[in-house]
Amino acid sequence: MSEKIQIDIISDVVCPWCVIGYGNLTKAIDELGLKDKVEIQWQPFELNPNMPLEGEELSAHSARKYGSTPESSNQFRKEMTAHGQAVNFDFNYFEGMKIVNTRDAHILLEYAKTQGKQTALQQRLFTAFFTEKKDISDRKVLTEEINEVGLSVEEAMARLEDSNALQQVIEQELYWQKLGVSSVPTVVFNRKTALAGAQPIETFKKILAEELASL
Repeated sequence: MSEKIQIDIISDVVCPWCVIGYGNLTKAIDELGLKDKVEIQWQPFELNPNMPLEGEELSAHSARKYGSTPESSNQFRKEMTAHGQAVNFDFNYFEGMKIVNTRDAHILLEYAKTQGKQTALQQRLFTAFFTEKKDISDRKVLTEEINEVGLSVEEAMARLEDSNALQQVIEQELYWQKLGVSSVPTVVFNRKTALAGAQPIETFKKILAEELASL
């Protein structure tokens, strides 16, 4: 059996709850002293696979997709900001903020996985989008973030032109959807125990302890 707990995080880089879920998971790992006992991989999930390249203004998107009112949208942003502070993450919502297409980001995350830098890039993309007000569907921005985490810009950009790399992401998304994943974040432990949503630290600690005992 593996000597590490395998953790798959099915996620989208424009999902605020994915930021919170990962923050709680890492706190649970740290509190149990399991940093060297876990292996994390991020798996692709597009909340809006048909999002046009120009994106959609966040308030309009929330109203169209979730029926949010301006009041409920503002309340959600306040709540997310507070949740973010609890995991040392700065949500910097602003007027005119857009939800964007994330397919290129997922292709690059798959490339980063092969170089051992996937979590670093995932974190950079979360920060770029939610904190730094960047359009992470813009390839110029993606180039900057790839460079920031020490990856080859040339190799990464070549992946975006590679139809096989695109197909790999599509197939992985379908794989998890066929297993019943319909929302993010979903965290899967050793490909057998799944938790949907941004679970609290204590819930993650309980599952981690159980998985550790079975190693």
